[in-house]
Amino acid sequence: MSATYELIAPCFFGCESTASFELRRLGAGDLRVTDGRLTFRGGADLIAAANLNLRTVERVLLLLASYKAETFDDLFDGVYAIPWEELLPADAAFPVKGSSLNSKLSSVPACQSIIKKAIVKRLMHGHHTSVLPETGSEYRVQFLLRKDLCEIMLDTSGEGLHKRGYRRNAMEAPLRETLAATIVDLGRVRRDSLVEDPFCGSGTLVIEAAQKALNMAPGLQRRFAAERYSFVPPAVWAEQRRKALDEIKQDAAFEGFGYDIDPAAVELARANARLAGVDKRCHFEVADVKDFAPRPEAIVLTNPPYGERMSTIDGAARLAQTFGRQMEAHPCAGAYIITADMEFEAHYGRRAAKRRKMYNGMIPCQVYMYYSAPGAKAAKPMPALSKDGFDGRRGHPHAKNGFEKGGKGPRSDK
Repeated sequence: MSATYELIAPCFFGCESTASFELRRLGAGDLRVTDGRLTFRGGADLIAAANLNLRTVERVLLLLASYKAETFDDLFDGVYAIPWEELLPADAAFPVKGSSLNSKLSSVPACQSIIKKAIVKRLMHGHHTSVLPETGSEYRVQFLLRKDLCEIMLDTSGEGLHKRGYRRNAMEAPLRETLAATIVDLGRVRRDSLVEDPFCGSGTLVIEAAQKALNMAPGLQRRFAAERYSFVPPAVWAEQRRKALDEIKQDAAFEGFGYDIDPAAVELARANARLAGVDKRCHFEVADVKDFAPRPEAIVLTNPPYGERMSTIDGAARLAQTFGRQMEAHPCAGAYIITADMEFEAHYGRRAAKRRKMYNGMIPCQVYMYYSAPGAKAAKPMPALSKDGFDGRRGHPHAKNGFEKGGKGPRSDK
């Protein structure tokens, strides 16, 4: 019978419910959800499947021990008790990283040294050797000390799972792929959806929407740390990759359109879509938000410029105001807007039907959700804002690119 492991999937605050659904779909057992993390149980096949398929978590960690550690002796003994020789070969490299918060053992370098020493002693004893060359595969050890509770883990992912392999470059202040995937889920993107993004940047939201609609596993184009781990056989990875490839829905009717006033961003988005394998479903064009006219059936997913992506706060506010006017003039199926601008509703001119707090890295954000489909919860209007500069034009709702003619002029907030 194959071994069963306890696994941890950390995620950004606000992504837990989507990540929970993903894990249940993969057959994870004993699933528990807390703020910013999910714990579950499964075998080697689930380690591979989780890394390949999870869209909204940051990595997959194998929990080896959890115990109270108030002294360095406690820390050493807990690490030494782990059967490292069953997991790591004698030539394994095993760097140790971690963090400590509100714990008596507050020195991270000192904890790293003690943990490393305990692993060395156990491996020497278990492998009956006095030499550990560390020339073989790398096994990344992580520790987490919180209020004197120590967790010792192996990182099975390597680079964070937000690194899909398609975004080699990005514009300033990019939206993490894992967070973009959560917004795609909130927007209920399906295999026949039409998605539009008037501030597409490097194309992340449109690309993530396309991959979900086509059921393309986000990890198919990259490698993972546990592919070098002896207790996760290569055949398991091959089987899970084959399964993921078989489940791609090439017949999905999805289409995505992204627009940006910056030609360099549009070119980058096109290149990223090609690398992601969704360039036939994702279309990117240079256009100004003042001409944005989404189609009635469109789901708008977007991250308007703010902070690093705008030279002034006033400029971001005017841009959000222009965006709000265009959305008011051209109702669509719904809009899901993530921004760090806590005054966004006032600038946009309309209260959201629903909001969700999230973090993009360490930046607190809100996702503002607007529903316009028949039977959907109506959004409540904000008090009227100034209409300076609004010309009231209405483009044809079925225009090919969702913009009115003349969409390549200067951005309206300049």
